[in-house]
Order: sequence, then C-alpha cells, then structure tokens
Amino acid sequence: QVQLVESGGGLVQPGGSLRLSCAASGFSFRTYIMNWYRQAPGKERELVANITGRGTILNYVDSVKGRFTISRDNAKNTMYLQMNNVKPEDTAVYYCNSKIAVAGEWNDYWGQGTQVTVSS
Repeated sequence: QVQLVESGGGLVQPGGSLRLSCAASGFSFRTYIMNWYRQAPGKERELVANITGRGTILNYVDSVKGRFTISRDNAKNTMYLQMNNVKPEDTAVYYCNSKIAVAGEWNDYWGQGTQVTVSS
C-alpha cells in the first residue's frame, strides 16, 4: 500500500537549518509529482514546494523562495526539503503529499506530518 513517512522535524533557532525527508513506498515514486505542504496553528494548509518525477522544481511559495530547496532521490524513493535561514513563521507541521493512481483511481495521499518549531 502507498506510504509516505516524513522525518527530520524538530526545534531550531531562527536563522538555523533543518532537512526534512519523505520516504515513499508502495508506488512508482519516480513517476509522480511530489509536494511539501505545511499547516501552522489556526491557518489553512499551504503548498510549500513541489517537484516533478524527473526532479524539475515546479513551484515555491513566495515566503520560502531563496531559503528552502526541494529535491528528490528516485533511487532512494525519498524527497527532501532543505530549510535554511528559518524564521518563526516557518513553524508548522510539514506534510508530504502526492496524487497517485492506484488500480486506475486517483487519490491524494498524505504522510503523518513532522513538526517544525522555530524558536529561540
């Protein structure tokens, strides 16, 4: 079955760095666009960045441009989000997501999320 498992979250000081990982299984990882979303307390979930199966970066939300980098390693079935110069407003639960076809049916799949807290 499709599984997306995030890791790498934690507490980091403003200006620091963190790398999130999303380990994927149960589907042909290299075929699909992969997305990083985040949801801060009291706010709607927002798309942070996404990347094609071949590694072309599609989009970054304006607030992270120049600070975050999305990437993927298809040999390891893993997607990454390198977060540099983090700010308190980056505090959120970060989710890995993809829309995947299983038995001819397209569905959204989500990981369980990993908490990122930016605080001094």
